[in-house]
Amino acid sequence: MRSAISQLILIAAAVSPVCADTIVLKNGGRIVAASVSEDGDRVIYETAAGELSLPKSSVAKIERDNLAYSPVTSVVVGPPVSAPEVELGHDYEDVSRLTIHNDAVDFGYIARLESEARTGLAGPSAKAAAAHSAAAEFMMSKGDANGAMDHLREALALTPDDIPALLNLAILYLHNSDYTQALGPLEHARRFTPNSSPLAADIAKLMGWAYSGANNLDRAIEEWKLSEKLRPDAEVERALVKAERDKSEEENYREGETAHFDLKYYGGANPDLAAEILRNLEEDFNDLESQLSYSPPQQIAVILYTKQAFADITRAPGWVGALNDGRLRIPVQGLTSVTPELARVLKHELTHSFVGQKTHGRAPTWLQEGIAQWMEGKRSSSTAPGILEAASQSALPNLRSLEGSWMGLPANTVSIAYPWSLAVIESVIQSGDLSDVDRLMDRIGASTSDEGAVREVLRTDYGGLEQQSLEYLHHEYIH
Repeated sequence: MRSAISQLILIAAAVSPVCADTIVLKNGGRIVAASVSEDGDRVIYETAAGELSLPKSSVAKIERDNLAYSPVTSVVVGPPVSAPEVELGHDYEDVSRLTIHNDAVDFGYIARLESEARTGLAGPSAKAAAAHSAAAEFMMSKGDANGAMDHLREALALTPDDIPALLNLAILYLHNSDYTQALGPLEHARRFTPNSSPLAADIAKLMGWAYSGANNLDRAIEEWKLSEKLRPDAEVERALVKAERDKSEEENYREGETAHFDLKYYGGANPDLAAEILRNLEEDFNDLESQLSYSPPQQIAVILYTKQAFADITRAPGWVGALNDGRLRIPVQGLTSVTPELARVLKHELTHSFVGQKTHGRAPTWLQEGIAQWMEGKRSSSTAPGILEAASQSALPNLRSLEGSWMGLPANTVSIAYPWSLAVIESVIQSGDLSDVDRLMDRIGASTSDEGAVREVLRTDYGGLEQQSLEYLHHEYIH
């Protein structure tokens, strides 16, 4: 299997305080804007879609609010985990052609090879293993990671020392955020790979990602240093620098642990706050596990920082209030208990872990952000008028433009993308129920097209989903 398998992309959202004004409309609607001014018979207001306006005759009053909260988003890309190039057996291509044809796996052919392999001869066993590897490659091309893993396990039952199968199985475990499981095949592959082999550096690199995901920074650093010694690699160098920065910062941090979380917090933080955060996260975990029909396989790391340490470690823009890059990184300086705002941030960030892992890192940003906001308890009542106004002026971003990273988007676009994503998810849930979102996540996790997954599950394309969402907002919130 030579195709690269992308690892987790977690979209990390937070909230940061900004000044905001609210336009109260005579029809009862409310528009939250960055700033509001008056010009003649028009009210001018700044939104994520740019400068918009409406007639004064439609405005009841303008509320000035310097303590509003506006959502912001940062995008963090997980480790670039992909299968290294491995020389396959000379007859692999022939076996592959006989295993995969007419866009399907020939299970009859595999069964015949397995029957021949029961003779105990090496040749038939190798061919049957090659057929399972070819089937695994085909399954991955269709987005069926579980099916691919099943075939790779079958291949390894026949030829336990098959290095390509071992590495590809480890890649799939990493892809599923099952980091501890990935260590087994990697350690096995290492036993048969001398340091003089180019694969030795690849194995150390993957071991580093596995230990990092399993919250063992010491071993991750050890493996990445070995990988760098065997073969310099820019990705490994970046990961190593980041891991060493984390280790240095967390050297004197206190620790806490529950069944699902591994928490570290700076010495000045109140231990009671750390314990309360863990209790909240466990409650959130149970709720998300029930609602999203998924349970992350590993403990999730949570780091509580001072504001300065958060800025130094994450190197995130100043407007980022919390971060999820596989570890929940949250500044809590000055807090002595879990405030309602912190509770929402915790639920939001944890939702990103669930959605990212459930979709194997394939969830588009609009889906990630929409679900995270819904789960933290936000609804579109205050933002619906602004979204509808932006749509009326053709200033609303389409969903296709919101699939990838939002990091490079202008701040005004991000600020409307956030409530717009919530509105889309809210409309899907209200038009059906949460199971539609659950099925959409499953389909996206096994699909190469986000819009294709939308079409399969919701029986509409992006244009139809956008129109449905706007109609929902108008019907639900505009009277």
